[in-house]
Amino acid sequence: MNSFQVYQLYLKSMFFKNYCYIIIDTTTNFTAIIDPAWELTTIEKLLKKINANLVTILLTHSHFDHVNLVKPLLEKYDSQVVMSAKEIDYYKFTCRNLTPIENGDSLKLGNTDIKCLLTPGHTAGSTCFLLSDSLFTGDTIFTEGCGSCNTAGGNPEEMYSSIQMIKNTVPPDISIYPGHSFGKTPGHSLSHLLKENIYFHIDKLEHFISFRMRKNQNNLLDFH
Repeated sequence: MNSFQVYQLYLKSMFFKNYCYIIIDTTTNFTAIIDPAWELTTIEKLLKKINANLVTILLTHSHFDHVNLVKPLLEKYDSQVVMSAKEIDYYKFTCRNLTPIENGDSLKLGNTDIKCLLTPGHTAGSTCFLLSDSLFTGDTIFTEGCGSCNTAGGNPEEMYSSIQMIKNTVPPDISIYPGHSFGKTPGHSLSHLLKENIYFHIDKLEHFISFRMRKNQNNLLDFH
């Protein structure tokens, strides 16, 4: 039986549509939020409902649609903020209570263990957060694909390596919770992605780069 519970929030602002996740350790009520953005009232309403003690803000990367509410939450809860050192250094990200982490670091949320997996590709220091039955992937992998690699710090070769690492080291029954959806509800197993996500089927690096960076990709932000 898990020592934690996951709450999923679908948050919007204009054309942005994000998934944010709240993890509460059920023995202590210590709580973490992953990539808070857009709807502060919605987030605070849920935190109050579950009697959360928001001690940690986990950031998969520094793009604005994933960090939009960090400062307002800090003002109220004074939480620890976690981001990879590589992401912090590359993009000069700053905020109060900022804690840099490295690949493989482990965090404690009450009695819940969280492992940090550095997964560059979408950004220079993107990170996934692994719990006993869940992987929170930000914009590294989606149920239907993977993150773009054409913005500052993005790199398709690193994305290939990150996907190969997930493919080869994360248990297939782990549930995947990405930052966006192109139609499928978050929470599918990695085994589903191994069957249905084309980026897990491309074994050769040069083929991966060619496909990921192909021209005329018109639906990159067509989030559902």
